[in-house]
Amino acid sequence: MKTAASGPHLLPPPRPGRRERHRAETRERIFRSALQLFARRGYLETTVEDITEAADVGKGTFFNYFPTKEHVLAHYGEERLQHLERCLEKARGGNESVLNVLKGLATDLAGQSSESPDLLRSVFAANLSCAPVRTELQKRIQRGREILGEIFAIGQQRGEIRRDVPARELGGLMRLIFMGVTVAWAINPEGSLPGTAERVWELLCPSLQAEPARKRPGAIESPAQAKSARSHHRKTES
Repeated sequence: MKTAASGPHLLPPPRPGRRERHRAETRERIFRSALQLFARRGYLETTVEDITEAADVGKGTFFNYFPTKEHVLAHYGEERLQHLERCLEKARGGNESVLNVLKGLATDLAGQSSESPDLLRSVFAANLSCAPVRTELQKRIQRGREILGEIFAIGQQRGEIRRDVPARELGGLMRLIFMGVTVAWAINPEGSLPGTAERVWELLCPSLQAEPARKRPGAIESPAQAKSARSHHRKTES
């Protein structure tokens, strides 16, 4: 028989009760109904009444979960941050390379790869045109840069990522690149978004790798490396 002295017995977390499950299901239904309306009509053209009708709830129920319509988009942004945080935990765990973690993050676009171009355009338009939404976006961008910087710092410590550029700067540049990929695809959705992101990652990845990896046979040279190689070749010939 096991006793307390033989070590703790880990139990699975308790299953949420019926009330908690009902609340979670209601919140998710309101949230998904709102996103569908944003995609069809646009964020500014969608009212709280539209959302409550689509979700089949009263206005009071809506405000129990989302104080304002802006908080629906804040929740959408929070889901993206949670995706980044899960990737940070993967990087810390060390079970796969940091470059693989970054590839998964980049090609899934922080959980946005399955979204419709209509929804993405609506979200971007809301961020550009609505000051409260934009303020929340700026906060999430700041936190997202911090998380990406932490992931890159782990890669630098393990010798996977180049160390001549600060980790925080690499994180900011990667965010800018893939935000641009998402915006461009939302405007002109040719092909799949994950496929587009993966092709961009294949071009970007060699320039992120630590120096020995970038010098491997067949590795893609950066423009600066190519220029240096041509200069060295000319000096050798002379």
